[in-house]
Amino acid sequence: MITPTQPKRTLLAAEMIERAIARMAHQIVEPESAQDGVLLIGIRRGGEALVQRLAGQIAHITGKTPKIGFLNVQLYRDDDVMREIPETEVYDDVTNREVIVVDDVLFTGRTVRSALDAVTDLGRPRAVRLAVLIDRGLRELPIQPDYVGRYVPTSRREHIEVHLSPEPAPDDAVCITVREDDGAA
Repeated sequence: MITPTQPKRTLLAAEMIERAIARMAHQIVEPESAQDGVLLIGIRRGGEALVQRLAGQIAHITGKTPKIGFLNVQLYRDDDVMREIPETEVYDDVTNREVIVVDDVLFTGRTVRSALDAVTDLGRPRAVRLAVLIDRGLRELPIQPDYVGRYVPTSRREHIEVHLSPEPAPDDAVCITVREDDGAA
């Protein structure tokens, strides 16, 4: 029997999130391959606010606002997770572009695998990179992020919640909750 979750514990407060996003943006624009611009594509729901924040930081660093898009990966999922989310909005051609797929949390890798399938249906990028705010570990697929805000090793009983606005806000936070398992079957 699973008992209620413990209270939330804050892992990252707003200021720490902003520093992590700034560091990720610097890492994204640093390689020579990114000098002619990147296309940032946020995975719908979790990656939407993060892609907007990264685009803002990249514009601050380089003086050029990168193109962004949003990806609905529901049709590409290999599990039963179905949610009502807005459609894909990627208006720039991905062919021969460096594409950065953006999500808030990387856990099993299944959502990212779905995103890779969706991106390749849009065209043939020169390269696809992955940026995540939180990397939980515990992968089920051989997927690794290129840009990480914070690595937070977790157990399967733990749940990460990311509260992130498209613009920096004082209530931005990354929290963790733990379900207590009392061992009853």
